[in-house]
Amino acid sequence: MNRTAVLNVVGLTEALLGERTPHITAFRRHGALAHLDPAFPAVTTTAQSNYLTGQRPAQHGVVGNGWYHRELAEVQFWKQSNKLVYGRKIWDDLRARDQGFTCAKLFWWYNMYSSADYSITPRPMYPADGRKVFDIYSWPFSIRDDIKRDLGEFPFPGFWGPNAGLQSPVGAPDCATRWIAESAKWIEKRFQPTLNLVYLPHLDYNLQRLGPQHPNIITDLRLIDDLVGELILFFQQRKVQVVLLSEYGITPVDKAIHLNRIFRQRGWLTVKEELGLELLDAGASRVFAVADHQVAHIYVNDPALLNQVRSAIEITPGVAAVLAEQEKLTAGINHSRAGDLIAVAKENAWFTYYYWLDDARAPDFARCVDIHRKPGYDPVELFIDPKLRAPKLKVASKLLKKKLGFRMLMDVVPLDAALVKGSHGCRPANVADWPVLITERRDLLSAHPLDSTAAYDIIKHHVVPA
Repeated sequence: MNRTAVLNVVGLTEALLGERTPHITAFRRHGALAHLDPAFPAVTTTAQSNYLTGQRPAQHGVVGNGWYHRELAEVQFWKQSNKLVYGRKIWDDLRARDQGFTCAKLFWWYNMYSSADYSITPRPMYPADGRKVFDIYSWPFSIRDDIKRDLGEFPFPGFWGPNAGLQSPVGAPDCATRWIAESAKWIEKRFQPTLNLVYLPHLDYNLQRLGPQHPNIITDLRLIDDLVGELILFFQQRKVQVVLLSEYGITPVDKAIHLNRIFRQRGWLTVKEELGLELLDAGASRVFAVADHQVAHIYVNDPALLNQVRSAIEITPGVAAVLAEQEKLTAGINHSRAGDLIAVAKENAWFTYYYWLDDARAPDFARCVDIHRKPGYDPVELFIDPKLRAPKLKVASKLLKKKLGFRMLMDVVPLDAALVKGSHGCRPANVADWPVLITERRDLLSAHPLDSTAAYDIIKHHVVPA
């Protein structure tokens, strides 16, 4: 088998390549680039599951970064068990061909309890006293202590939140992505896996925070290009093939759509009051939306409302389409986890999870980085509230309290969806904004564009000798 490293450069598109990315551009020049017709929805966990199973959500079940669990009557996002992804994974297929095959899975999602040989993923610890202690999970377990001894602690605040992609007390703007890149080298030196799957998220932050047309994105492109260039050279020197790919392209947005507020105003959505704040009660709601970037799953607990709900969504400004049963079948997302309806935003719009009508009644987690409690994806977590006085001092004081063992609420996230300038999830009109796959194996890229599920066979054919 041919040893191969797959570098998942999140947010990379042909539109971003050029003089600002000399290393990636040189790699493309020596090989070939294919556009990937985006997964639907074009979000992290769905795209990765398409790539690693060769199937669509109708088969593998990953309909988004989160969904409504009907049996639990709960919305859950960013769960980590690989058991949630149905179907045979690429490493299982390759190991069946050669028992000597090994796979490393570094920070790709659904990275716990898979059959990959080596894995590392972000995983905080939650002691009984209410603290959240940043850490990683690894398999085998021994990797965790060994790699932290050699590389230092994973800079978790640089991986997601207001510090991600920015110079901050935790490190340089690319500190989290660089740690992951160094972990890929560390794994290669120790274990020489046949297939090394490496997640490089740096571009994701400011492309959402600022938008892809902001002049500061040039700095981010240079940082990721330098890092990718280092990895390409490192792997090539060790006779490891390199494949570059991305999950989606991020396009400019200027409109936020609040479907849950619309449903609430129509009397379809239920909230319950706890300690003077409002919580979405999904199980008691007749209709509610699970927002995920530019796609929203609409769960209709009262089937009699289905046509009314569809009509209400279709007339909502910023909505491009509403998918019902036949449309879901065509899109390959007709799975029981999917919404009864699926709303797709126009390219310049995105969906919030917001359901409160008065910010003073918003739940306490709304102003925090809290990816598990929020019943939808929240890109506003990339910002510190501009209304705060001396925000750096406030954050520092809260971190000090945390370090001293006190309970504290890191409530520094704003509730202003207009701050977000980039999003993804729909299928961009311009092919230059689609995700890409770049390889030196020109012979494997005969078709253009490629379906997102085709990445499975292309990666496999890099590993398996002709």
